[in-house]
Order: sequence, then structure tokens, then C-alpha cells
Amino acid sequence: MLDFITYDFGYSWSVRYAMIAPLIVAGSLATLAAWRSWPRWVFILATVMALWAAGAVVVLNVMLNSPMPLPTERFLRAGAGRVLDVGAGSGRAAVGVLIARPHVTATGVDIYSGYWGIDGNTPERFMANARIAGVADRASARVGDMRQLPFGDGEFDAVVSSYAIDHLPRAERPKAIAEVARVLKPGGEFLLMIIRVDWRTWLVSPLLAHHPSQNPEPWRELLQQHGFSVEEEGTPFTTLYFLARKHGATRTHGSTTRRQNLTRAERSNRTDRVRVLPRRGPRPGAMTDRSSATSERATRRECARTPRPMMPSST
Repeated sequence: MLDFITYDFGYSWSVRYAMIAPLIVAGSLATLAAWRSWPRWVFILATVMALWAAGAVVVLNVMLNSPMPLPTERFLRAGAGRVLDVGAGSGRAAVGVLIARPHVTATGVDIYSGYWGIDGNTPERFMANARIAGVADRASARVGDMRQLPFGDGEFDAVVSSYAIDHLPRAERPKAIAEVARVLKPGGEFLLMIIRVDWRTWLVSPLLAHHPSQNPEPWRELLQQHGFSVEEEGTPFTTLYFLARKHGATRTHGSTTRRQNLTRAERSNRTDRVRVLPRRGPRPGAMTDRSSATSERATRRECARTPRPMMPSST
């Protein structure tokens, strides 16, 4: 229950404690209303706002400083294999996977430069949290860009990415999805999580609500265009997730992934390249001619076998 005290995922003070300001304001107003005997509704309203802000601070800190739970139990149900965390940051998603699946190994990859809401975002912080969780022997971290992953084709059984690809410019997201498809084995799983803004997000952290609202359809199409079939999607707290599987036979060229197996539509479109020849059969009237010839030959044979009558001799 108190795991959030032991980890150090490094989310900035402005992210974790943004609700301190309304807590101070509402608390001061409630105190002032009680002291000056203001109308009861003022005291009640200020107290409710103070409790809301205090609860938001607690929830946000517990959430952001704890390993991320899997949004679906279907991810890596086999419980073994190599996992890549794309945009790993300080390791919330990777550590969560390693705890939930004790027989997998996880590699975190991140550009580890610039500011993305984490102070001191380094591979060392990633490994420090893995050691706190007791999974450092199954974890590793590398510096790399998700748009050009430093791994070979088909190296991983599964990929997870949490709140990272959706931070890329819209035009660069296909590159990251294509790279995920490239490093995955055929049939590998991809768990993609992006920030979803709903009333719960506003309730806990209006600061997080600055993210644009996410329509699932473009993400679904993006996955399908790069050789994935979406098997499950859901909307847990502040999250929209997709569990997708790479098709059994794919190949990549540059940043484009293309299926080797033709789809049914592609096969139907290729019928115009094939000449369909009519089935050979007898020409019209051939059977009639053949029957007539056969009957005529039978008549001749019958006549040959029939003895001719003897003509009387003249004496």
C-alpha cells in the first residue's frame, strides 16, 4: 500500500503537487468562513473544495510514484519472453510489467534528453526503480529514439509504450509505430497506452487535462496500417489503451510495414490479371455426328454377318 513512498519515478513537483494551490485557497477560505461566522454554505463549499484538492494530491502521488499496473490481463498471458518499453522514462511501465510477469525480461529505451515531465530522466533512474522493485536482474535501459529504434528486426516478443507515442508530433507517430512493428516478432503483442482526458482527469488533475482529446479511430487505423490487428481496447483511469498483435507474416521497408500475405480484397483485385479459359468440350453437333457414324458402322457389321440367300440354279 505504501509502495509510492519507496519509488522515485521523478515526476516534477508541478505535476504531482499542482493541486496544492487550490487546497491552500479552499482551506484558508473555510477557516476564514468559520472564524468570521460567514453563511454556512460558504464554509461547506470551501470545505468540499479543500477535501477534493487534498484527495487529488494523494491520488496523483500514489498513481505517479507507483509501478504501472497492466490495464489488461491478456497482455503477455504466456508469462515469458523479451519485452521492450518504448519511451520508457523512469520505468513505471517496464517495472509494472516485470512485477506482473515474473518470467519476462524488459528493456527500456528512451531518448533521455529534453523535458517530458520527469526531473533527472536517465537510464540510471530507470535501473534504480528496477532495483527497488527487486527486478533489476531482468531489466536494462538504453538510449534511443523511438522513431529509429537501435534494435534488429524481430528481437522482441512484446512491446509496451505508455504516454509516449502520443507526445510525438502527429506526422511522426507512424514512424514510431512502424519501428515497433519492425522489432516485434511475427505474432508479437503491442500494448499501446495514451492519455485520455475525461471527467476523472479533470477531477484529479486539471493540469493533465491540457492534453488534446483522443479519438480512438485514428489510432486503430494507424495500428492496422502497420500490420497489427487490434484485439482489445479500453478506457481505464486517464488512459486509452490498445492491445494489438502483429500479423504472422510481415516485412518492413524503411518506415513502411507491408503484409506479405495478400488480403482477400487484394486477391480479388488480382483476378483481372488472370485469363479464365472456358472448359473444353465437344463442338456443337459433334456428339450427333459421332453417334451417326457409330450406328452406320454397326449396321455394316450386322449385314456382313447375315448370310445371303442361295439363288436357285437353272437347269
